[in-house]
Amino acid sequence: MIDKQRHLSRRELLRQTTAAGVAAATTFVPMRPAIGQQAKVKIGLLLPYTGTYAALGHNITDAMKLGFAEAGNKMGGREFELIQLDSEADPAKAAANTNKLIVGAKVDFLSGPVHSGVAMAMAKIAREEGTITIISNAGANAVTRGMCGPNIFRTSFSSWQVCFPMGTEMARRGLKRAVSMTWNYAGGKEMTGAFREGFEKAGGEVIKEILVPFPNVEFQANLTEIAALKPDAVFAFFAGAGAIKFVKDYGDAGLKARIPLYGSGFLTDGTLRAQGEAAEGVFTTLHYADSLQLPANIRFRAAFKQATGRDADVYAVQGYDTARLLIGAMDKVKGDTGATKALIGAMEDTRFDSPRGSWHFSKSHNPVQDVYLREVKNGDNAVVGIAQKAVSDPGTGCGLA
Repeated sequence: MIDKQRHLSRRELLRQTTAAGVAAATTFVPMRPAIGQQAKVKIGLLLPYTGTYAALGHNITDAMKLGFAEAGNKMGGREFELIQLDSEADPAKAAANTNKLIVGAKVDFLSGPVHSGVAMAMAKIAREEGTITIISNAGANAVTRGMCGPNIFRTSFSSWQVCFPMGTEMARRGLKRAVSMTWNYAGGKEMTGAFREGFEKAGGEVIKEILVPFPNVEFQANLTEIAALKPDAVFAFFAGAGAIKFVKDYGDAGLKARIPLYGSGFLTDGTLRAQGEAAEGVFTTLHYADSLQLPANIRFRAAFKQATGRDADVYAVQGYDTARLLIGAMDKVKGDTGATKALIGAMEDTRFDSPRGSWHFSKSHNPVQDVYLREVKNGDNAVVGIAQKAVSDPGTGCGLA
């Protein structure tokens, strides 16, 4: 459970450095909701707005703005402001940046990030402070496992959740020997580790795991090694600009025709236009696909395109659902950000008719959702099946009931 005493003491220390009247007001509990209704709700966004993952951060943010706009830019009848901070996808800066939002800006809610290393630091501080936090992308397993907390939610996925089904699928296709390849950081290793678990459980063998320093995109030596190993297939995780470069390099090296390429859906999500012909025939698994013929997805994609001039992707969907989660919970408590227990309860009970399909939270606050099998056909991540329905992350080590 949240360490309320620690949370209050840190807040009290901060209040002592401000006007004395603020501390006095906090002792008059009946006035807190009335005062709160007059102030704007503060939502802190710790997302990458520069660098390799910049496009991801912008799509999450713009889709959140779309979701809020559709609700009249109010949450529980209150106005709000988004406080955006560039995470730079840098774990070394994550703790300081998180404190800037929670302690400095005094945000009511915190959301982000993209990078799993950043998410680990962010979730640790948020759990200590008690700030309600919604992970809108990073798949770090621990966030909804050993590091879970009543105030920590995820609207995206866990690394295990989207990659384990691909291991099973590849083995089902008769593939026996595979090479995995990713950046050498927590999120990448969890993705390939989940694939390996599914693949080996179904009878396959991972003959080589290639780890590339993040955010290096010089892959030629690795591709030469893959050619020499002659596996039945390659499973890869890269995202953003790195995914574009990897898929194009894989095609240019002449490997695609001989060694089929599989991956987590981020390999081809939001990247297809830049990858071009090189991406054709690549198979991925993910909790979303652009071409899902769901009314909610068709409406969302049209609205996002109109609002931004860009095509929506999985990152946009996650941002959109984050906004809808906040709006729904705040509406239920009539805008009272101090009603923490009721807010958490409202979020736990959420069930979405999302662009990705219906989903709900597991006991560890991770989405329970279908994972789709997609194949790139004519520049589109075409859904060719459901790799696994209603996938729930194991939630290992989480004590939430």
